[in-house]
Amino acid sequence: MASIETLTLEVADPTAAAHFYAALGLGDRVHLRASEAPTSGFRGYTLSLTVSQPGNVDRLVGAALDAGATALKPAAKSLWGYGGVVRAPDGAIWKVATSKKKDTAPASLAFDEIVLLIGAADVAASKQFYVDRGLAVGKSFGRKYVEFATPSSAVKLALYGRKALAKDAGVPIDGTGSHRLVLGSDAGPFTDPDGFVWEAAQPTPAP
Repeated sequence: MASIETLTLEVADPTAAAHFYAALGLGDRVHLRASEAPTSGFRGYTLSLTVSQPGNVDRLVGAALDAGATALKPAAKSLWGYGGVVRAPDGAIWKVATSKKKDTAPASLAFDEIVLLIGAADVAASKQFYVDRGLAVGKSFGRKYVEFATPSSAVKLALYGRKALAKDAGVPIDGTGSHRLVLGSDAGPFTDPDGFVWEAAQPTPAP
């Protein structure tokens, strides 16, 4: 079964970006690469941290803002739980959310998983593209949302309509240029229907 081995953000200042992600406890989960590729507006994806309780949402959002992020949606309650959205200094959009309504432990920067949500122009077509490359579907809601079953992945992959994803992130739908995102996988290399680049994952060096 195909899986995402690495997630690389292309950034203008890798040193500054490294400090930002270290502040969120993501230093060993997010890879960074220097890039000056033109990009503007919505890059067509969001990254989500799913957490166990509202207190963790507040801690992570607060840490992101203290490290230089910009609030797109302040942390707030909703029908599905509690969450907020920020834009990192490098331009990547991060959502922090939980389905729980109450805290059951002291708040911390702990998170359960990272989810990459791609805003697809055609969710059904992108779904088939990934299935053809060995990804198994975990959940599917017609042409609206697809979540792939990649239990061994460092990052969970899901597809959402581009318009709906931009609305969820609190940004205009328009955007041009590079996604500034590269995925490493045993399914690569390829470029998906929405222009996201996948590379062949590099083997982990032997100790």
